[in-house]
Amino acid sequence: MKKFIIAALFALPMGATAQNTWEMPEEEEEALAVKVNPDAKYLAGAVPVVDGKVVFSATLDAPGKSAGEIYSILRKYMLRMTKEKNQFDTSCLVMQDSLEHTLAGSYQEWLVFKSTGLSLDRTRLKYTMIAQCSDGKADVTISRISYLYEEERNPMKYTAEEWITDENALRKNKQKLLPVSGKFRRKTVDRKNYLFNKLQTLIK
Repeated sequence: MKKFIIAALFALPMGATAQNTWEMPEEEEEALAVKVNPDAKYLAGAVPVVDGKVVFSATLDAPGKSAGEIYSILRKYMLRMTKEKNQFDTSCLVMQDSLEHTLAGSYQEWLVFKSTGLSLDRTRLKYTMIAQCSDGKADVTISRISYLYEEERNPMKYTAEEWITDENALRKNKQKLLPVSGKFRRKTVDRKNYLFNKLQTLIK
């Protein structure tokens, strides 16, 4: 009887044997093979250069709203920005043209890279944000971006053009950010995205 059972087991086709616990299904292998690059949205093209200058721009839709209504909404928020905790006293609106429906704000704020109980890594970020309002939309730009890093110890000044462009913040293979300039690029893009999304939400 034992000989019969053993013979029957050897006679089973290989496909009938149970899968070993260490064997991974093909679909799982494929999923692991496709690794997500955490820097993907900060890579080539994330920092646009126009006529040699870094300029972020967006057209924000405001269906059914007049240029005056959009201007009023954005003016209120851009003024409120100057009083936020991360802002310096120098932040202000430098243009408020209610006839042309144009706003311009000059901002200086803290851009924080890392904050723990033992250390604080941050830079002063300076930029100009301009909003040109018209019926149904607002064209917004962020430009004249610069940084003052480690101003309490060993001050270092950088402009966006010399510090966060593709040439200055990406590795040669364009698949990763450089350690230092890369963190400036990442946080600047994040801040730009936040501001554009906030303005869009307000006027939509």
